[in-house]
Amino acid sequence: MFQDDSRPAHLFALPCGVDFPQALATGLQNRMQPLSPEARARVTVLVNSARMRTRLREALIAQGPALLPRIRLITEPLLFEGASRLPPPMPPLRRRLELARLIDMLLRSAPDLAPRSAIYDLSDSLASLFAEMQAEGVPLSALRDLDVSRHSGHWARSLAFINLAEKVVQTDAPDAEGRMRAQAEALIARWAGHPPADPIIIAGSTGSRGTTALLMQAVARLPQGAVVLPGFDFDMSADTWAELGTDKAPEDHPQYRFLRLCSALDLPPEQVRHWDPTPAPAPARNRLVSLALRPAPVTDQWMLEGPRLQGIAQGCAGLTLIEAPSPRMEAQAIALRLRHAAEAGQRAALITPDRDLTRQVSAALDYWRITPDDSAGRPLAMSAPGRFLRHVAGIMRHRLDGQALLTLLKHPLTHSADGRGDHLLHTRDLELRIRRRNVAFPDADFLRSFGVSAKCPDWAEWLIATLPPMPDTAPKPLAEHVATHLALAEALAGGPQGGTGELWQAAAGIQAERAMTELAREAGNGGEMDAADYDAFITSYLQGFEVREPVSAHPGIMIWGTLEARVQGADLVILAGLNEGVWPKAPDPDPWLNRRMRADAGLLLPERQIGLAAHDFQQAIAAREVILSRAVRNSEAQTVASRWLNRLTNLLAGLPNEGAQALQEMRARGQSWLGMAQGFDADFRSIPSGDLRAPRPAPAPPVGARPRQLPVTAINRLIRDPYETYAKYVLGLRKLNPLHPSPDALLRGTVLHKVLEDFTRAAPEHDPFAQLMRMAEEVLAREVPWPAARVLWQARMSRAADAFLQFHLSQPGRVLMLEEGGALTLQDPAFTLTAKPDRIDEWPDGRIHIIDYKTGQAPTKKMQEHFDKQLLLQAMMADEGAFEALGLRDVAQITYLGLGSSPKPEMTEITPALIAQTRAQFEDLIRAYLEPDKGFPARRMLLQEREVSDYDHLSRFGEWVMQDEPVVVPVGDEDAV
Repeated sequence: MFQDDSRPAHLFALPCGVDFPQALATGLQNRMQPLSPEARARVTVLVNSARMRTRLREALIAQGPALLPRIRLITEPLLFEGASRLPPPMPPLRRRLELARLIDMLLRSAPDLAPRSAIYDLSDSLASLFAEMQAEGVPLSALRDLDVSRHSGHWARSLAFINLAEKVVQTDAPDAEGRMRAQAEALIARWAGHPPADPIIIAGSTGSRGTTALLMQAVARLPQGAVVLPGFDFDMSADTWAELGTDKAPEDHPQYRFLRLCSALDLPPEQVRHWDPTPAPAPARNRLVSLALRPAPVTDQWMLEGPRLQGIAQGCAGLTLIEAPSPRMEAQAIALRLRHAAEAGQRAALITPDRDLTRQVSAALDYWRITPDDSAGRPLAMSAPGRFLRHVAGIMRHRLDGQALLTLLKHPLTHSADGRGDHLLHTRDLELRIRRRNVAFPDADFLRSFGVSAKCPDWAEWLIATLPPMPDTAPKPLAEHVATHLALAEALAGGPQGGTGELWQAAAGIQAERAMTELAREAGNGGEMDAADYDAFITSYLQGFEVREPVSAHPGIMIWGTLEARVQGADLVILAGLNEGVWPKAPDPDPWLNRRMRADAGLLLPERQIGLAAHDFQQAIAAREVILSRAVRNSEAQTVASRWLNRLTNLLAGLPNEGAQALQEMRARGQSWLGMAQGFDADFRSIPSGDLRAPRPAPAPPVGARPRQLPVTAINRLIRDPYETYAKYVLGLRKLNPLHPSPDALLRGTVLHKVLEDFTRAAPEHDPFAQLMRMAEEVLAREVPWPAARVLWQARMSRAADAFLQFHLSQPGRVLMLEEGGALTLQDPAFTLTAKPDRIDEWPDGRIHIIDYKTGQAPTKKMQEHFDKQLLLQAMMADEGAFEALGLRDVAQITYLGLGSSPKPEMTEITPALIAQTRAQFEDLIRAYLEPDKGFPARRMLLQEREVSDYDHLSRFGEWVMQDEPVVVPVGDEDAV
């Protein structure tokens, strides 16, 4: 195929924007025409990605029936003849586990270096460093020779540890990268004396890795070998190539790797030949982008060559620039354009390294039931089996709380073998019970009692037997952690019937089983760790796997990573997320070697990644129709445009006439899509005005549906927010307690009441303060499962104890009643009032004193007169004999005892006139709300306008304001419960 070519190196290329697989297939077909079918089948083509292999095979098949050449990936481990004689590589997981043990010892001796949660990320980075050294042919001794005298002590300690770890690595088999390097070197040595008779072609690779570059150089020199480069800039002049070869030129230029390959082959870049005469879709744009991306030292060429550029308007006609105000609007505009492409039958590809943006675009496309073909898949840790395994690892580490329990029980893989419907029904009932009883940590007794009451004892016993009662925090071997983890996960997935349910099924389940099987096989190399370390490890471990679950994707709408930009083959290309830090991504920090140390050792520099991203950008922007997209601002701050986009726009803006006009038209096209996106969003975000606004509701249910019984504590809410009474006692709506209870004011009040009740019931001791504090400690230990809250509340009770004891010991008479209920039934209006006083004392003269404890400030007399009538109503009830334990009693006094930051009692003397007045006001209030035309207005007289009601969302507060007059809204019987 190349035997008649006398050149010392066969180096070909295709320009940016060309459909690389299609053009490669066309050129290959032309060169294979003279070959016999058997010879064609012996041709070997090495490509850089599976997607490239697939597209090349499809392009060759489309050319007609014929024997295909061998198409392989350049990274396949058994690619070369004689590879099986090399020792097998070190399993990557084993390498990382061994290094993690060393890093664990390092952090125990020097805990200031990094948190323990970073052990496995550090082991990954260190393993990657050793693999990179093997792939680049850098001996381990190169690190020992580094001079760190000019660097800080951190880097000296880091290098000392690397040298220590190196001794462990040297005794092991090489990594897969090292084995590949050895294969390549052995093959090249064999080719030196016996070059292959059949053609070998490397296509699509840029040679950014040492082993790949070594192979490309060797194949290019073979008599029957050739290398085909993607996205070669044929528009760069010889002077520019020469400038790129100087030390001043950075590696972040898109063509830098090609220049290095040409230099290694002693071939001037101008002598790189076209593999196929297929022209670029937009040659004028290629010239423009080539000038825009010139190396920084020669950007003065803009002034010289810019005015001479031809066809700027033609080159920019297929470019659109979207500068969205936010990432959400950027995603919406992209989704609209992709939807338009789907309707028009265009083949469209979104290219971006920003996975958050691709998820937003996918979510927006789902509105039109369009599922894009996403090449990246998603991390195994984010799949259903991955999340399930992480949840299970979490309950091995933390004490099981209600939130963690229900998260696990609701997971689609839990109890997935059989009886899933009944399981979900029991889970729903369990959640309601946990919420209503405010249970922070459901234990075996709670689950067992639930099983009895819900008539599902077998299900409850399965949970009790399966779930760990308390986490085991003692360090254990990794193998034991993995065995416990798998046993617990499979038991939860299988349910009471046993088995593993659907845990290991489907694509994600198969990948998860493969990952956990490998972990179990290599766990013996992991040493010991506690449950917290294992939880961090399993999350980091599962993040290293990706899974693509089969979906019915739209055949013409694709989401690609930047590597797929080389594959091309799309009518429309959208380059999104063009902001600094996203594309190009900021170089990953190296915790082991700084940039100077890497350069001295001969390792890859951080700019290499930026250069590769720049090359991907240069290829993708050369497509026939391209949209460039970025968000001007993210959720945190203003963004900075990607350096390549910045260069392009600055160049166009500086070009006379045609350039500035082309840039304006690019932005105008982008603004049209943004306008559609904003219009689409406006339908969902507009606020009605005028008569379309929601009224301030005052629902008026039928008289028969109105409450005929209320506790005295609800009267305050009936006065201040009647709508709450309607929602709670007519509609039967109650706010559910949070799934994860916290030590809030309500619990603090309940605990305080319980402490004072226990103290008052107990026989007095010689030291009342010590007795009260001891009882407080007992109640807190029993009722409050949060250690920090117990300590804080104990301190608060200690501060309020003196005020309480002073009040308690100064009271005449005796305690007559504690937390006992009573009810008063009225005839006109027909209504029942209930109460449960905190405490009632009997004075020596037989009269009673009603006391209520407040954890905050006690209500003033004015507030009691108009709103807080709890104790006045209790006094009225006692005067009527509503409490059986009291009989008919005269009430002498009521007291609100505030035990907040400034303890103070608020006392009111009770007279017959005050009781008569209270009764008359209460009866008038109840009669008013039993009138058919009387509504229950929302937020009638709240103490503060900023006060939040549990029913604000139901009354649609916010769509109306406090200044609006309530509107009586009759409601029917169907709204009552």
